[in-house]
Amino acid sequence: MHDVNAESQRVTRTGTVWGRLAVPAGLLAAVAGAFAYVGTVDPNEPGHYPACPLLQYTGIYCPGCGGLRSAHAVVHGDFAAALQDNALAVAGYVLFAVVWTVWVVRTLRGRPLRIEPGPVQLWSGVTLLLVFTVVRNLPFGGWLHP
Repeated sequence: MHDVNAESQRVTRTGTVWGRLAVPAGLLAAVAGAFAYVGTVDPNEPGHYPACPLLQYTGIYCPGCGGLRSAHAVVHGDFAAALQDNALAVAGYVLFAVVWTVWVVRTLRGRPLRIEPGPVQLWSGVTLLLVFTVVRNLPFGGWLHP
């Protein structure tokens, strides 16, 4: 005798896995699309992207300054230029790739992705951004300028 309930559960489990993979796949498609656009439309040529308002009005490099140039360099395989343009952004790209991969693997295993940073991790991240911003704007931090 054919067990309809067991067949239904198997299809549902398979369907939910593909359903759960839709979100990480959609996010990857959006990020890939953004990188493809930045790889095609060169941020080193003026007029394609708005200027950083903080840099434009104060002359201070924010933590994101050079991020588009960095992404453009990554798309073209020039990792040295990407690090020169914004080393913190490159670290962010790598972190995204690692977290996305862990997310997909956990989804395939039927486990949720849990990212629960504690106060130490949050304050460490804020401190890293602050130190990066301050150092890249000091005379000895010129090597961090985009």
